[in-house]
Amino acid sequence: MAHQFGKDPNREPLISWDCRKQALVSNWVDVEDQHFEPPALKLISELVIKPNKGLAPDGGMVAEAEAELAKILDVYEARLAKSKFLASEKYTIADVLHLPKLQSLLETPAKKLIESRPRVNAWCTEILARPAWAKVLDMKQNMAQA
Repeated sequence: MAHQFGKDPNREPLISWDCRKQALVSNWVDVEDQHFEPPALKLISELVIKPNKGLAPDGGMVAEAEAELAKILDVYEARLAKSKFLASEKYTIADVLHLPKLQSLLETPAKKLIESRPRVNAWCTEILARPAWAKVLDMKQNMAQA
């Protein structure tokens, strides 16, 4: 989708057409997919989904996933010392991909992993405050009420 809509002059580009810049975006998309998402999903499963089903979280699984996520968030903290967003000074698809998981994590005790890292916390606050994400949350709430 980012490629399809990326050249629309009426939309903010989420990708770059410069090969070097696109390589950075692709790298951070892979980091999200391979290193951030797995522990984030484990935490969401244990701290959100299980309790919603009346099940107790597995403390060992939570501790393991928190340790994994902490490592990658340390990498993010270092990266965000060099640029405003993960792949560049501009918001890209690499940032977008984090939105649902960050939103969920911030509603759990695992939010401490984000809030304890100033640059990650600032990045997270900024991307979650974007108008398009607010629209997604509104749509989700409206669907839940229907």
